[in-house]
Amino acid sequence: MKIATVILAGGEGSRIGGHKPLRLLAGKRLIERAEALAEKWSRIVAVAVRDPEQLGSCELSCIADPEGIEGPLAGLTAALRFAGDAGCDAVLTIPADMPFLPSDLGKRLSTGIGRAAAAIASSGGELHPVCGLWRVSALERLPDYVASGRRSLKGFATAIGYQRVDWDSEPTDSFFNINSVEDLARAERLLGG
Repeated sequence: MKIATVILAGGEGSRIGGHKPLRLLAGKRLIERAEALAEKWSRIVAVAVRDPEQLGSCELSCIADPEGIEGPLAGLTAALRFAGDAGCDAVLTIPADMPFLPSDLGKRLSTGIGRAAAAIASSGGELHPVCGLWRVSALERLPDYVASGRRSLKGFATAIGYQRVDWDSEPTDSFFNINSVEDLARAERLLGG
């Protein structure tokens, strides 16, 4: 299976004061940390944003979230289109604000997808739909889902059929999400300890 990886970075980041992908964690921007992770899983890497200004200067291919779709679903739509245009069978999505993702994320989701349209990471009983492997063919189902008024990635995964891939043996911080200044401080402590 040929896979592209797309970093979802289109959120406003208002709880952290905006421009979340540019926040520094131990001297390195969150988007740079996400890029280093993404490149472990694919040579075809891009970042999905509402506005390229969100990233400042960034070496990654930047793809725009489509108008009329809100939240992470917009990023997924852009990611699926990007992967399809690149001749890929699937796209692995990761968020810009989860710097401790497991190194085997891409491999385990690829193995776990089976015949499903998507494979979604899970830990501690919680589903992490921003960390998912999505078949490009899922793009065909998006217009109907968007027309229904729903915007949830979890809801879309359910609508198309997904496999849950568990990381319950991983440290609980593997899927730690940075949303606030306090979260950023905790991530600094995790890196230091």
